[in-house]
Amino acid sequence: MPMPAEAPAVRPVGDADYRLMVDSVLDYAIFLLDPEGRILSWNAGAQQMKGYEASEVIGRHFSMFYPPELRDVDWPQRELDAARAQGRFEDEGWRLRKDGTRFWANVVLTRLVDADGGLRGYSKITRDLSERQQQEELLRTSEERFRLMVEGIKDYAIFMLDPDGIISSWNAGARLNKGYEAGEIIGQHFSVFYPRNVAESGWPAEELRRALADGRFEDEGWRVRKDGTRFWASVVITAVRDHSGRHIGFAKVTRDLTERRRISVLEEEGRRVTTFLAMLGHELRNPLAPIVSALTIMEMESIESATLRMTRDVIARQVDQMRRLIDDLLDVGRITSGKLRLDLVPLDLREATLEAIEASEPLIRSRSHTLDVDIECPELWVRGDRTRVAQIIGNLLTNAAKYTPPGGRIAVRLDEAGLNAELSVSDNGIGIPPKLLPQVFDLFVQGEQDVARSQGGLGLGLSLVQQLVALHGGDIAAYSSGHPGKGSEFIVRLPRTQPPAETGAAAQKPPGGTAQRRILVVDDNRDAAKTMALLLQRMGYHTDVAYDGPSTLAAVKTGAPEAVILDIGLPGMSGLEVARQITAQVERPPRLIAATGYGQDQDREDSAAAGFCAHLTKPLRADELAQLLDSLFGGVSDGVYRPAP
Repeated sequence: MPMPAEAPAVRPVGDADYRLMVDSVLDYAIFLLDPEGRILSWNAGAQQMKGYEASEVIGRHFSMFYPPELRDVDWPQRELDAARAQGRFEDEGWRLRKDGTRFWANVVLTRLVDADGGLRGYSKITRDLSERQQQEELLRTSEERFRLMVEGIKDYAIFMLDPDGIISSWNAGARLNKGYEAGEIIGQHFSVFYPRNVAESGWPAEELRRALADGRFEDEGWRVRKDGTRFWASVVITAVRDHSGRHIGFAKVTRDLTERRRISVLEEEGRRVTTFLAMLGHELRNPLAPIVSALTIMEMESIESATLRMTRDVIARQVDQMRRLIDDLLDVGRITSGKLRLDLVPLDLREATLEAIEASEPLIRSRSHTLDVDIECPELWVRGDRTRVAQIIGNLLTNAAKYTPPGGRIAVRLDEAGLNAELSVSDNGIGIPPKLLPQVFDLFVQGEQDVARSQGGLGLGLSLVQQLVALHGGDIAAYSSGHPGKGSEFIVRLPRTQPPAETGAAAQKPPGGTAQRRILVVDDNRDAAKTMALLLQRMGYHTDVAYDGPSTLAAVKTGAPEAVILDIGLPGMSGLEVARQITAQVERPPRLIAATGYGQDQDREDSAAAGFCAHLTKPLRADELAQLLDSLFGGVSDGVYRPAP
């Protein structure tokens, strides 16, 4: 009876194979040291990198490659001591070539022991990183791609393939990285590490073909561990040849870059989100501009019909809500991109709280809530941005009003808390479910809503509050039992500071003049231009209108306006280019006011550089516009926004 055929034996990799592998590597200087640090071997990479023939260095102490300042502190011996004590030592620093030039090197020194654990010497690997040293930014963000292919290195999966791609060696780093023991994987084809669709496409064989043709192949992509999980890998495959030039296999180095890729993807997503928010804010602000101007004009008229007054007021409230949502979107984008700048000055927190309460009262009143205010405390000064602090408090009040059923109770309390000022906003609304409480400050997280989403919103308010509080050096906490009727409480703590030296009366507004001013309004949105012009006329100004760049230049030269409210996003010739041409061509150019949906810091810097004296974001508020024009002209014939009762 015939005996069953035996499975082919897997040939273990011997010293000769490693010697050939090491000798053929040109990118690394790889050599052995005896226990005292004398050089015992010298590969082709060492000869190429350092400039010495083997006969010139073997037997000499390896400190010959170190600059004087390192030899003076006995650094080479320190490296040996560290490698002997720890098993492995890695360093980066200046090293010397034969011709005396320096290069920045990555060195790995590994302890070698015999079967009894006695010290046999050291293996030393050097890589020239001079180019990375010169490119400092790349040095900070990139790590080395290759390490020595010797047993004991754990940071990289390093193994040998035969000419057909069969695995013939396996290091500790490969075991840790991929999960296989040497006995499980040696003898298998290396395509086992690739996702099935990639392996079946023939890509592993193509990698070997390219490595053989070019000497080296590098790639990044998904690879598979023993347990089936995937990781993003950087791989380098080097064709290995013997002294006669015969191809004997490949050296393969794999590095896990999953975390770095994740961070890169998140950063790219962050950039896209920021760009999207800026574009969204611009596109939403443009149609709001004529609506706001038209509403402002309506408010300046006496309307006899109660129904029309009611509908006008409804539109006004909803437009204000839309404007707040757009502002929140843009503020989140500015904060996440690090572009939000605060004007930090000593600020009376009581005054900011009262301002926020006044701004929030219409919403609170519309839902029939009772508001309890307890701020009868001594002066509480913090270092803050007045607008942003009021925004923090206003968002908390808005949140309380939205998530408290009509007829509820909201309380605002302000007090000292040691070195901090403490602001509390509480309500008796629906509360926050326990499972949601830890994520309540995350972006786009909202409390439970009914099918109609009557509370509305985008889930930005509390996230924005937390980020603004952090920018002020404070902290915020949320408390809720989660039971309806028990409500929620938000406590903001901001560091207290000393009051300013003078807290005198506010600056007096300059008296109005008597001469009417002419203003040119420029916007390619004809509704926006006409309503803005009509609003300015109601303020007491003479107005002209233009809808594009060339007609604007002509109107400035012939009509001699004293100010131009100029849309940046004009078709053809942008508002920035129009401003530059006005400044260059007109002997006494008018004051230029930018009106745009873009409000990032860079947008403001661009408009200032083009010659604008002010930068307003759409939709323009009538009171802000009136105040700006009054300050520019030092008083006008009227220039005052007066809504009708």
